[in-house]
Amino acid sequence: MLAKTLLSLGLWLQLAAGQNTPGRGPQPSVSNSEGDLLFLLDSSGSVSYYEFSRVKEFMWDLVQPFTFGPRDVQASIIHISTTPTMEFPFDRYQSSSSLQQAIRDTRQLMGDTNTGKALSYAKEKLFSGEAGARPDVPKVLVWVTDGFSSDDISEPMQLLKDMGVTVFIVSTGRGNYLQLSAAASQPPEKHLHFVDVDDLTIITKELRDSILDVIQANRLHAVDITSSSFRLVWPQLLSQETGYYTVEYAPVDDLARKRAEQVSGAHTSFTLNNLAPDTAYEVALIPESNIHYFPPQTTRVTTLAEEISPAQVFISESGPHGFHVSWAPTLDSVVSYQVLYGPLPGNSVQLLEVGGEHNGTAVENLAANTTYLVTVTAIYRSGKERSLSAKACTQEEASQVRHLRFEDVGPSTLKASWDSAAGDVLGYRVRCRRQAGPVSVLSVSPQTHSVLLPDLPAGTTGHVCVKPVYRSREGRRLCRTVRRQPATEAHGYKHRERA
Repeated sequence: MLAKTLLSLGLWLQLAAGQNTPGRGPQPSVSNSEGDLLFLLDSSGSVSYYEFSRVKEFMWDLVQPFTFGPRDVQASIIHISTTPTMEFPFDRYQSSSSLQQAIRDTRQLMGDTNTGKALSYAKEKLFSGEAGARPDVPKVLVWVTDGFSSDDISEPMQLLKDMGVTVFIVSTGRGNYLQLSAAASQPPEKHLHFVDVDDLTIITKELRDSILDVIQANRLHAVDITSSSFRLVWPQLLSQETGYYTVEYAPVDDLARKRAEQVSGAHTSFTLNNLAPDTAYEVALIPESNIHYFPPQTTRVTTLAEEISPAQVFISESGPHGFHVSWAPTLDSVVSYQVLYGPLPGNSVQLLEVGGEHNGTAVENLAANTTYLVTVTAIYRSGKERSLSAKACTQEEASQVRHLRFEDVGPSTLKASWDSAAGDVLGYRVRCRRQAGPVSVLSVSPQTHSVLLPDLPAGTTGHVCVKPVYRSREGRRLCRTVRRQPATEAHGYKHRERA
């Protein structure tokens, strides 16, 4: 069994050097989203070249995880200048990489800050098939501004919002809070951001999540994705009285395995279980109603790679005769764990059975100062087994010196002697705390079993401790208090020991 279950302990992956900033670096891909996203970019002369470049970086970061295409997200840019100008239409770039390159290539136009004109132009293009906009998909406007406009924005902005456009405003200048909070969609605390141009990365994730809330709200999408399940969520289209939904799903590479489930019209979510890990599924939601026609909604969802247990094995609380072994993660798909352990080198192996709901156990009654090989094996409900091994060392036995005694060897000097401690002693540490005088600490070799303690004149007291030192830990100390009697007494010296 031991030979069957042993696996090499995996190496930890090292993070690339460098400082991470919020919103930067590779981001998880975001799919299951459909909407037209328009950037209103201040390209006027009131914006410096440096500020314009930082805003482009911000836009680049913001769109990085989105999936682009005719059934996903589409994006466009309109410049605010003397005359509004469209950089590219919604349907030109159908991938994240091509869109990001287009953002990099965008050049500042300079001119006046005629934001009102640009908003009127945006209203026209957001609903124009000629510009690649699509009917019946969410519309999102992201206006990045330094807070200044040469013309009125209130009326054209209100028209946009009346037509269902969700407006987010990012102000890199002070701006007029009352004017901008009235222009943004409500509530302003979710749709309006004031941030320095050098700190735009701070709001990237928050703004991206807010945009996702808008463009996913009216479309079938998946949440709570695991290696074997995900939950489908959709807008309320039916009621229990007006119909029901059919949910069809199949692996993308094997559509012949399509399965179907019926869901009450009162529901707006449904969980699909028992799915294959790391697999893309094509999913269709078909509203069935005799009263209204609703077109089917589709999405593609990829399950996560199968989570493996144990992925990590930890050894802690090591002592001379035992240690604690724990592992992670704990999964519902694991019925039980087997913990095998045996000394190295050696052929003797012992087994502990642990329930699948636990993530650790104590291993006891072991030999001191010994290396053990520990293997944790997860037994899955499917019958599969996965194992991971680690080495653990018990500590040396904590021993104590024996028979600490004292001998007068001079008017101010005592000799402390002891019998050797058990085990592989590396040395001894002798500490003397004097009633009047310095505290001394001496370290001696394992062959030395006595030391001289000066500066202990007659009539004073000393507290002496001797402790063996081992390779992995210190032993238990043995202490005695010694009091030297005044020299006028018989023989000039007496001592009293007490624990």
